[in-house]
Amino acid sequence: MNINDYKFAGKKAIVRVDFNVPLDENGNITDDTRIRGALPTLKLILNEGGALIIMSHMGKPKGKVNPKLSLGQIKDAVAKALGVAEVKFAPDCAKAQEAAAALKPGEVLLLENLRYYPEEEGKPVGVEKGTPEYDEAKKAMKASQKEFAKTLASYADCYVMDAFGTAHRKHASTAVIADYFDTDNKMLGLLMEKEVQAVDNVLSNIKRPFVAIMGGSKVSSKIGIIENLLGKVDKLILCGGMTYTFMKAHGGEIGNSIVELDKLDVALGVEELAKKNGVELVLGVDSVCGDSFSNDANQKICPSNAIPEGWEGLDAGPQTREKFAAAIKGAKTILWNGPAGVFEFDNFCAGSRAVGEAVAEATAEGAFSLVGGGDSVACVNKFGLADKVSYISTGGGALLEAIEGKVLPGVAAIKGE
Repeated sequence: MNINDYKFAGKKAIVRVDFNVPLDENGNITDDTRIRGALPTLKLILNEGGALIIMSHMGKPKGKVNPKLSLGQIKDAVAKALGVAEVKFAPDCAKAQEAAAALKPGEVLLLENLRYYPEEEGKPVGVEKGTPEYDEAKKAMKASQKEFAKTLASYADCYVMDAFGTAHRKHASTAVIADYFDTDNKMLGLLMEKEVQAVDNVLSNIKRPFVAIMGGSKVSSKIGIIENLLGKVDKLILCGGMTYTFMKAHGGEIGNSIVELDKLDVALGVEELAKKNGVELVLGVDSVCGDSFSNDANQKICPSNAIPEGWEGLDAGPQTREKFAAAIKGAKTILWNGPAGVFEFDNFCAGSRAVGEAVAEATAEGAFSLVGGGDSVACVNKFGLADKVSYISTGGGALLEAIEGKVLPGVAAIKGE
């Protein structure tokens, strides 16, 4: 079913959104991009006379109640964003039958963090992986997950999947729940439709040169996408903490910089694959280093492969910024996932800012730029560049898996793929 064709009047809609927003120590939202992204779908339902049940996860409570990860903290912010007087709150997502039944058209109910229940992710808790006990527990958990999804489904007449950020997970609320609605009563939300289209734009309509920028601390968490991109892109910029694994792989000195010593061969393999595929692999040559992991650390600029003991690379250095900007210039398709340094520290954000400005400049000259992943989105927002890129994706892992060409369970559950 297409959401624009559905008649929501008098119906209760349960919508899976991604309200996993960053909070400060007082529970205030520091970046509301994900909430704003879901508004078109949520407002459509309300404007058409539907009642709205919103469900999401927050953080990684690992199947246990954690007040610091309660969605109750964002209830008022959601009400304000939606323009409604009140958002009702169900303090237990699996015991919200009465609250859901009492909901009237135009009213909104927010369910507590889905991941307080291990059934949401469907992973056994407290059992060691790879043991016979784990296999048994997994089987039992699968049955429990279905029951949990069935309970959530019982609250509503229709289901809307609008959480692209978790669409790559086969969780109770993102995929299993869809089994309890027929084809005419389950659909993708407006945000999901846009996200799927944006990925399609990048993959099926590649205009060259295609430049991908991959940041972040670990090669291991990005290796699948890096290898996949090496078959698609013309240039691949690798930045952030993973730089130092590459430097170490060539015998460089990296001081106290973050490194994956068990992935040195992987780094060399990436370089080999890039060469084989004729892809220009762009790595940092200098780093802004700090003598501690803090915004107020003393600074010095070092070659990225000659960082003294007691110092760690926290940002891309001035030569690296120029190198990255030159690699991005003239691109016609750009994918950016992951910052170039510890951008959260104002004194170590120049590298990420330089990447963002180069992406914005290329976009102004006609490139299609897709920015995805929480940190990259926070970067473009921090530097005031959100309206200077083509598309900002709310998904990190989901975006990367979609670009890898994997079928996302959250999409397949609706489309029956």
